Amino acid sequence: MDVYDVSLIPLIIGLVEVVKQIGLPKKYSALVALVFGIALGILYIAPGDTLKGILLGTAMGLGASGLYSTTKNTVEAIKK
Repeated sequence: MDVYDVSLIPLIIGLVEVVKQIGLPKKYSALVALVFGIALGILYIAPGDTLKGILLGTAMGLGASGLYSTTKNTVEAIKK
């Protein structure tokens, strides 16, 4: 994974937000982030190596959901 592929994590967060605006329940956000991450991993990062794409995509999807959760919790803590 190239260092520039990390920029896909904010893209995944944005895609999940779009899906939530369409009507996805919030409790499925992490699962959707994981699916987007795996899809991008297979299709963009490692198109010739499915297992590598799944591994890197899983890392990106989980990273995206963790980054979102951490940011949300921090903002809520600051508001209090």
